[in-house]
Formats: sequence, structure tokens, C-alpha cells
Amino acid sequence: MANIPIRILMFGWEFPPHNSGGLGVACYGLTRALVSRGAQITFVLPQKAKFNSEHLRMVFADGFDNVKFISIDSPLAPYMTSRQYKFWERGAEESIYGATLFEEVKRYSHIAKKIAQKENHDIIHAHDWLCFGAGAEAKKISKKPLVSHVHATEFDRAGGVNVNGSVYALEKSGMENSDQVVAVSNYTKDIITRFYGIDTQKVEVVHNGADYNSDFEFDSSDVDEAVLSMKKMGGKIIVFAGRLTIQKGPDYFLRVAQRVLKHDSNVLFIVAGSGEMEAQLVQQAALLGIGDKVVFTGFLRGKELVQVYKAADLCIMPSVSEPFGLIPLEALRHHTPVMVSKQSGVSEVLTNALKVDFWDVDEMANQIMAVLNHSSLKTCLAEYGEIEARSVTWGKAAEKCMGIYGNLLNNNFKINCV
Repeated sequence: MANIPIRILMFGWEFPPHNSGGLGVACYGLTRALVSRGAQITFVLPQKAKFNSEHLRMVFADGFDNVKFISIDSPLAPYMTSRQYKFWERGAEESIYGATLFEEVKRYSHIAKKIAQKENHDIIHAHDWLCFGAGAEAKKISKKPLVSHVHATEFDRAGGVNVNGSVYALEKSGMENSDQVVAVSNYTKDIITRFYGIDTQKVEVVHNGADYNSDFEFDSSDVDEAVLSMKKMGGKIIVFAGRLTIQKGPDYFLRVAQRVLKHDSNVLFIVAGSGEMEAQLVQQAALLGIGDKVVFTGFLRGKELVQVYKAADLCIMPSVSEPFGLIPLEALRHHTPVMVSKQSGVSEVLTNALKVDFWDVDEMANQIMAVLNHSSLKTCLAEYGEIEARSVTWGKAAEKCMGIYGNLLNNNFKINCV
């Protein structure tokens, strides 16, 4: 068995370079590490535009020959909030894709049956609720073990309020139909066991990782002069990077900015991201009287995001509910100290980071001022944090997943032999 590669049928909803958030990054990192350990992966994607598998093979030229991509023409969209679900349902026109997002999820599940019949596989791995139904239907056809990977729950996306009952039901059903549930943190495992009633023995924690062999390695000369102009005049830069949704707490970031600026007006706050709250946040910055001190860059990736990290004196992740949170690891990689919400999974793997409750904006402001006023604190957080972050790897995540696959396959073999 050791010399035979595990064949994984994996269902996801996004993958770089066609991704809009951390889930795509996580799928990239995990599949890359799994393949390096001998796995063969068939990755199924629902995409409104056809997915160019040849393009992805170019992106993954270094060791991704064992990843095969299958795309389904579908308008499934990630990161939708409860408010957006309702808007989508009201505004959707009748089409071959169905009138609601939930009908589209059913369509994806139906097509998964056909894929499971054609693609040889030993294990099924489904990422998040849009794909849980597909994983369950594939399991019915092939009778292979199913792993449901929870990157975020409806409680996270809704910020703990206005939870969408339909999404919750699909998440719960998906986890109940799984042979193993993977949670990206103990924080997420606690939500799964408390609010979804899943047996704690069925949930395995596999922390996300960070890829330190990316194409985006730059020195300080790569940082845009316009971004650094304020720093050259002695100014400081604080950055928020992520989707502009209630889950990520960008409104708390602005409230913290207002408090810091009362003590030091020579600070620039950068909001790098896009999302449903963008217009609201621009208005909030104006109402708080800090509009001239906040820069909204929109969604950034690659070199542009690296430039922002390198220019920043501190990167803040004030999430209301964050299953893991890759942004702090990315920032530390570029020698930028971080502050993270205690309501996050990444806080479990980082010691050398500032940790504050998302709602405690006064304490956040106090700790920010400490970093800005004491260079030794900033240096220690950056240096030791970077060393620590480098130990949080996709390789470790893949090893745990391979162990989970192995246990499930051994148990499945024993069951079939009875």
C-alpha cells in the first residue's frame, strides 16, 4: 500500500489564479503538499467560466503533474453572506442554472455523481458547504470514505448574527454524512461540536499553513515609491488586508484608527480588500473624521500585496470570527509584525503576535501605540514572529491529512473484508 499513491477526488469552489480569498490559497497549498507526498488529485471546480487546466499546469509547473482539473459551468460564488443570499434569491432570473444558489448547489451535487462514476479514486475530500453535497453524492456512488473540510462556518460568515438556516442545514448534513471532519483550528472545532452537534471524536484539527517558496519574493527596492512617501517623512503605516465583510471586522479597524490618530496624526491606515461593506466603510471613515488618513486600495494580490506588507509597520486582523486566518502568516513572512483577534484560529499557532479581543478597540489602540513608539518591540515581534510563522507549513497539514486518509482507508478495508 505504501508504494501505491492515494487517489483523491477533491471538490472545491475556487483555485488560484481564479480565487477571491483564502480558501483558494488553502487549496493550492494543501494540494501542492499532498502531491509532493505521492497523492494523485482530481480537483473538481464549479466555475461560471470554463477553467483552463493547461494554464494551471503552467502555474504549478514545479510538481503538479499529478493534479487533474475538472470544471463545471456554474455561477456558484464563494463568501456570500446571509444578506447576499436573500438578494441573490430575489434577483436571480430563471435559467439552466436554477433560480437560487441552493438549487445550484443541488446541481453541482448531481453532476458529482457522474464524476465519481468516471474518476478512479480512493478517498473523497470536499471543501466547505457548497461542496459538501457533492462529496456526499460522490460517496453514495463510489462507497469511498468522505472527508469534509471546514474552512469557515455560517456562524463565522454571519459574525454570529442572522445565521442563514438553509446554509446551516447544509453544513450540518454535510458533516453528519462524512466519515471524518477536518477543522482548520480548535476554535472551529469548538463551533462544530457546540453548534452542529458533531461528535468531538469525529473532528480532526488540521491547521492551515503558509507557502514560503512563492514567486513573490522582493526586497525593499520593490516597494512602490508612492506607498513609501509617507514613511520617508517619518510616518507610520498600519494595514488591514482581507474581505470587507462583517466577519473580518474592518469597521473595528476604522474605530481603532480614529483612536490612534488622536494620539499620533502621522499614521496612515491602508485597507486592502474588497467586499460588500466597502461603501459603508468609506462613509464611516468620513463620519469619523479620518477620511484623509485611510486609503482604500481594493483587492490586492501578488506583488502589490507584498508591497503593502513590506511598507507596513503593523498588520492587523481584527476578525469577529476567524476559523484560521492566513493574512498574519503572509505578513510575518515579509517581516511585518501582526496583531490578531483572539477569536481566530491563527492565534493558536502564533505566540509572538499581539492578541486582542476584536471588540476591545481601546486595547488595540494602546498596543498599536506601543509598537509605533518602541522600535525594539516592533523588531522582536517581527523577527520572532517570522521564525514562528515559518514552522506553520502546508507540509505539516498534508502529513495530517495523509494520516487521516490512511486511517479511513484501513478502516474501510476492514469493513469490506467482514
